[in-house]
This record gives sequence, structure tokens and C-alpha cells, in this order.
Amino acid sequence: MPRYRVTLRRSSVEIVEASNQYQAAIVARDLFGDSVEVADVSPAVGRPAVSTGARTGAAAKTTKKVAKKRRPLSPEARAKLAQNLVKARAARAAKAKATKRAAKTTKTTKPAKPAKKTTKRVAKKR
Repeated sequence: MPRYRVTLRRSSVEIVEASNQYQAAIVARDLFGDSVEVADVSPAVGRPAVSTGARTGAAAKTTKKVAKKRRPLSPEARAKLAQNLVKARAARAAKAKATKRAAKTTKTTKPAKPAKKTTKRVAKKR
């Protein structure tokens, strides 16, 4: 009979044997009385999940990491970065234009393939 890991709302995990997860939940609930709430039922394979601290009725809250405040840029540094960005965009546009032009010239100057001679094949008589 398969085994199921049943998490109850009383900070305990029970492993019970039952034919399906619904029966496993009922068996685990009956062990502690009808007042216990079933939180989760999963197949009992491998190690049980490690929980950090006691869980309450609500889901465990995770604290969001706050980004560190950056030092403001001076107007000179900001202007230098903006000028650098303008130069980079212009260089990128020039490169794209050059590759487009190169692709266009290779298309038009491609030599035409010579026409193949057609030879008539005749079956040999035996």
C-alpha cells in the first residue's frame, strides 16, 4: 500500500499508509481528533521538506531585500555618460547601415550561373 506524507495544522507531519491521498488525510486526522485541519497531502517519497520555525495559519512571509541607495551622479558625469551613449548609438547605426549596404551589393553583383547543358539519356538495349 502506498505511503502518504500528511501535513497537519498543528505543526506536525505524519506518514500514514492508505490507498489514496484522501484516505490518508482521513486517517491522519483521526489520529489527532476531528479538530485538526489537514494542510497538505503528498506521496511519502524521499526526505520530508524542512520547515524553518513553526508555521502559523497564514503562509510564511518572506522579507524583501531593499536595494541600497546609490550616490547621485554629478552633472558633469551625467553629461559625459549621455555623450558616450550618443556616440555608441551613432556607431551602432553606422555599423547596421554598413552591413545593410554590403548585403545589398553582394546580392546585385552575384555572377549568374551558367546554363547547364541538357543531355538526352538513352537506355541501352541488351
